[in-house]
Amino acid sequence: MNALTPGGKIDTARQIKPVKVAVLTISDTRDEESDTSGHVLAERVKGAGHELVDKAIVRDDIMEIRAKIEAWVASGFVEAIVTTGGTGITGRDVTPEAVRPMFDKEIDGFSVVFHMVSYQSVGLSTLQSRALAGIVKGVFVFCLPGSNGAVKDGWDKVISAQLDSRHGPCNMVELMPRLMET
Repeated sequence: MNALTPGGKIDTARQIKPVKVAVLTISDTRDEESDTSGHVLAERVKGAGHELVDKAIVRDDIMEIRAKIEAWVASGFVEAIVTTGGTGITGRDVTPEAVRPMFDKEIDGFSVVFHMVSYQSVGLSTLQSRALAGIVKGVFVFCLPGSNGAVKDGWDKVISAQLDSRHGPCNMVELMPRLMET
C-alpha cells in the first residue's frame, strides 16, 4: 500500500534505507535538558527509521556552528544534518550567515516549501524565519527555526519525505551517491 505525502507517495512495500542524521541545536540559552526542539527532531529522526549518529548544542556563534558542521561532514559518518535555531532576524540569529557560505549548492526550493508549510501553521509570522538548506561536501544540511512547531512542520511536512528512500516520484536519498560527481 502507498501512503500519500504532499506531491508524492511512500511505497510502503519497500524497505526504507536508513540515513545517518546528526541534529544540531543552535542556541545561547538551551542546554541538554531544555533543548525541546532538538529532542523533538532526534525522536522524529529515529521514529522515521533513520540512524541518529550524533546530537549537539552550540552557541549562536558563526565559528562554533561552522566547526561542528565541518567536523560532522569530515567524519564520513553523517549523510544529513538538521539544525534547529538561529534562523530568525534578531542580532544573535546567525545560522544562515554561518552555514550559507559552506554550501557547495543551496537547495533554494527548501525555503520556499518550508514557508508554504509554515504559513499554514503560523501565518505571516513565517516571514521571521530564514530557514535554508544545501549540500556541504556531499552532506545535506537543513536549517530550521528553533521552535517545536517549526521543527515539527519542517521535519514532518518537508524533510522526512525527501529523506525517505521509498518516496516517489523521487527523493534525496537516491541522489546521495551522486552528490560529489564532477
